[in-house]
Amino acid sequence: MRWPEITAAARDRLGRLGRFLWSGWAGLAGLCLLAALWQAGHEAYGDFILPAPLATVRAAGRLVADGPARALLLLTTERALQGFAACALMGGAAGIAAGYSPAALRLSRPILTVILGVPPIAWIVLAMIWFGATDRTVAVTILIAAAPIVFAGAVEGVATRDRGLDVMAQVFGAGPIRRFTHVAARQIAAHLLPALILALGTAFKVAVMAELLANAGGVGGALARARAMLDIAEALAWVCLAVIALIVVEYGLIRPVKGELERWREAAAPWGVKR
Repeated sequence: MRWPEITAAARDRLGRLGRFLWSGWAGLAGLCLLAALWQAGHEAYGDFILPAPLATVRAAGRLVADGPARALLLLTTERALQGFAACALMGGAAGIAAGYSPAALRLSRPILTVILGVPPIAWIVLAMIWFGATDRTVAVTILIAAAPIVFAGAVEGVATRDRGLDVMAQVFGAGPIRRFTHVAARQIAAHLLPALILALGTAFKVAVMAELLANAGGVGGALARARAMLDIAEALAWVCLAVIALIVVEYGLIRPVKGELERWREAAAPWGVKR
């Protein structure tokens, strides 16, 4: 690439990064509204039912300053990411393959219905029996609970793609692999990435639930101890820290990839129209 093209690409990326950061004001306003409602609930019901937001923030700060507490948070995050990676790879690959094969899609639909019909807590009990209170119990439960979401997103992306674009690329001499990576994959990503975001949230929720029920340490084990001590502020602090870890992973991992693959949305939007 020549120097003017490099500088233009750099300006484009910096502009998109600036718009992404500026859009965070809307999210911050939503969090402030949530904090206001939280404070109103605290004033209505008292500390024992709902501690004040500032008390929860101070409890979270104490936990972050504590080395063992940070280790528990990192352990839960690691388990959630392991299960999420497994369901993203397996669910995405199976969904894309089923989307291109109508026979495989018809065979997989009843299996998907059965898996979705079983509550995650039942899978946790079964995984505890199979694997005990280990990391494998958490990972397997996340895989079973979140993989159908990724599978459905991938299937929907394949089914709704514009086949005319694939034909056009074939006319211009693109092979099957190039047509998939440059044409189909970007259309599939429009449905797959929202499913991955939902699966990531499910992974964190199921990880904490499995740790709590299986007594496998992590944030779930800390929540069990806070419940036993009736320490509501610490329990809410652990919940807030788990949510913060989820937000960091989502906006540091998935959202940048989503923005990079969906640049065509800005190019296709009318001038001056912003979503």
